[in-house]
Amino acid sequence: MSSYYLSPRSYTIIIILDNMVEKEDVIKALKGVEDPELKIDIYTLELVRDIQIEGDTVKLKITLTTPACPYGPALISEIETAVKDSGAKTVDIELVFSPPWEPPQHVKEMLGLT
Repeated sequence: MSSYYLSPRSYTIIIILDNMVEKEDVIKALKGVEDPELKIDIYTLELVRDIQIEGDTVKLKITLTTPACPYGPALISEIETAVKDSGAKTVDIELVFSPPWEPPQHVKEMLGLT
């Protein structure tokens, strides 16, 4: 996003660029990352616990379906790439396992577990 104003003395247009990443763009990026076993995006699975944006830095708290998930490192790498592609220069990812992940009701229904 950018804005501009006219300098009162010289009438020069000055453009101010806003490099802030938008939360909606981060969410869209996260919806593009699928859990490799469940084939459902990590946002819908509620593996994303928190999103904080500070300028062009995105801080995420992410959990995995299980702490021993063999796809964890690859998934974290894919998350970082997707969020950077959404405009972030820096992505800080903190893995959290408390409370343990439990599939939300809508995911249970998607998987036919109810």
